[in-house]
Amino acid sequence: MKRFPLAAALSVAFAGAGLATGMPAQAHTPAATASAHDTVEMDQLLGQEQRVDNFYRAYFPDLDTGHKAAITFHEQLLESNWKGGYLVLQLGDDDIAKLKAFKFRVEKDEAFIAKHHAMVQRLRAAGSPNILGGSGAQLAARAAESGESIPSYPCYETVEETFAAAEGFTTTYPQLASWKAVGQSWEKSQGTGGYDMFVLKLTNKDTTGPNGEAKPKLFINAGMHAREYATAPLVLAFAKQLLTGYGTDADATWILDHHEIHMMLQTNPDGRKKAEGGLMWRKNTNRNYCGANSNSRGADLNRNFSFTWNITKGQGSSGNACSETYRGPSAASEPETQSVEDYARSLWPDRRGPNQNDPAPADTSGMHLDVHSYSELVLWPWGHVKQAAPNGTAMQTLGRKLAYFNGYTPEQSIGLYPTDGTSDDIPYGELGVPAMTFEIGTSFFQSCSSFESNIKPKNLPALMYAAKVLRTPYLTPAGPDVTKLKLSASGVTAGTPVTLTATVTDTRFNNSKGAEPTQNIAAVEAYIDVPPWMPGSQAVALSAKDGAFDAKTEVASTSLSTSGLKKGKHLVFVRGKDAEGNLGAFSAVFLKIK
Repeated sequence: MKRFPLAAALSVAFAGAGLATGMPAQAHTPAATASAHDTVEMDQLLGQEQRVDNFYRAYFPDLDTGHKAAITFHEQLLESNWKGGYLVLQLGDDDIAKLKAFKFRVEKDEAFIAKHHAMVQRLRAAGSPNILGGSGAQLAARAAESGESIPSYPCYETVEETFAAAEGFTTTYPQLASWKAVGQSWEKSQGTGGYDMFVLKLTNKDTTGPNGEAKPKLFINAGMHAREYATAPLVLAFAKQLLTGYGTDADATWILDHHEIHMMLQTNPDGRKKAEGGLMWRKNTNRNYCGANSNSRGADLNRNFSFTWNITKGQGSSGNACSETYRGPSAASEPETQSVEDYARSLWPDRRGPNQNDPAPADTSGMHLDVHSYSELVLWPWGHVKQAAPNGTAMQTLGRKLAYFNGYTPEQSIGLYPTDGTSDDIPYGELGVPAMTFEIGTSFFQSCSSFESNIKPKNLPALMYAAKVLRTPYLTPAGPDVTKLKLSASGVTAGTPVTLTATVTDTRFNNSKGAEPTQNIAAVEAYIDVPPWMPGSQAVALSAKDGAFDAKTEVASTSLSTSGLKKGKHLVFVRGKDAEGNLGAFSAVFLKIK
């Protein structure tokens, strides 16, 4: 079924305007430019959009089936009302038949249709100022007047603003941040504009792994689907949190000292520019597919990856060039996909065998995170078969731990039907690194108020946890977490003992899709400055405050000797171990010697 990208008008109307940015002032770049021809064409498309009425409420028989439908029909999903028991979808007759086979009750959503028609009519009557754009001068004037590069969405950076902010980090934090071009967008590769594909790398350049070895690496990419507004700003906010926290936040400090964080903030910059003008654009902008001037042109980058490209023979992606899930003519045919694949291969060695059921070793380091919207899910491979991946149990544990922080539903990424050619192909399928997907929020064009009050507060802690467990992500999430750390004095002279108190729990899993095993706490240990993976580390045991480690949540303490410590800040690392021998993630606190 051919989609009508101007359904974005509805998203704009229902999402509402942003209330606060929470971001530093930046120079504004126009969201898009449009010629007189473009404006006429857009008005014609709005006329087509006004006649669209294939919007339905699909009432799911149970929540689990609803979640799977949200995965399968993600590109057609307009609203998700989990409490109300339904999804709002744009459907063709074949889609309706598929849903009914899974016991969905499907009804025309007359209220949604009425709102949609009214919104489109208002846009046409008003000349669609927020959607149609205008000349470059008009857009620049509008941005200057409103302070919004993307009208009604002041909290979201444009492609240019994202790149400027990331490059600015390298000036403000030269020892921690670097900015590197790793490929080109389709339009750039054709010499018709477009963008370089950049990666922001965060790490302390003066530190290495043990004995000069490489550090564990987290690779996050965002914005693969252009209309998913909140994804790139979330990852940019995470970069800012790590950089501004270095030296003041103990966890941000040790993460950047001992790990590397790699961020491809805009994985589909050409498409993102289309979405910034209000189009419901998903794919890249390759003009060789579906007509050079069609708003349905391009390839779905998240069906174009090579490891499982078209492995389901048409069931998990589309061969129709106008489809929202068009997989491209061949595996990794798109330059954006090639950039992601090549960069992933540059980060991690291949630690998984050639067969589908070959697991990666349990001590594999590193992680890949692909940030999408929306549906409030945490997903892991496989998506092309119902069978669990060979490291599926460990990724399930990791997913349930990450979902504890953002409150999303954790599950394997198989929907009612399979998908293929997705972004976890190379990191996990080829290389064996755990690959997770976040589906953040409840809307493609998420309102700024929701982004600031809900999406960022929920997902920044989840991203921070991911950054903590990179050394052994198949093992560490099974262990307990340190939830509170306190020193009896934050600053003392050398030789003055300091009491360290920690609260440790083995219960922080999201069990909305099955229960994760938990155990009693068996031990808690601390390290000053030198964590256990570095030479010369020395563990300090903490004792249970109630006299025995015999519960799933314990408070433990010890007296730390500060003899011999130099003046300045020192990191105190703390982790717990459960009765099954699982060691959990480290948390840290600063100890200052005066």
